[in-house]
Amino acid sequence: DFLLNQRQVFQSNITSMIGLGGDIRGVLAIHCPAVVAKNITSGFLGMEVTQLDDDVKDAIGEIANMVAGNLKVAYGKISLNIELAIPTSIVGESINVNVCGASKAERIIVPLKMAGEIFWIELMYMPN
Repeated sequence: DFLLNQRQVFQSNITSMIGLGGDIRGVLAIHCPAVVAKNITSGFLGMEVTQLDDDVKDAIGEIANMVAGNLKVAYGKISLNIELAIPTSIVGESINVNVCGASKAERIIVPLKMAGEIFWIELMYMPN
C-alpha cells in the first residue's frame, strides 16, 4: 500500500535523490536499509557487496534515475515536461530529508520489499 501526504520516518542507511524541475518541482528519493542497498548492488555487479561504498551509492542512484526516467516519460504522455537533476546519494544512520515547501507538496510513498526487507520510493512535488 502506498501512502499519500503523510510524514514518514524511514529506517534508511542510504538515500538517493533526484531533483525535479520543469512543469513540476520536487524530489524523487529512494530510501534503503543497508542490507537492501547491498543486495541491489550485488545484483548489478554480479558479486557480493559487503560495505556501503561508492558502488552502492552509484547503484541506488541508478535505481533513482530509472524510476525518475519512467516518471518523466509518463508525465510526457500527458504533456507535462519534467527535467531531472543528477542523482545525489547520502549514506548515514539518521537521514532526514527536508525539501523547501514540503508542507505544501504532494507526497507519495511506495514501500517495496526485497529479501524480506522494506525500502521506499518517495515522490514529493508541487506544480510550477
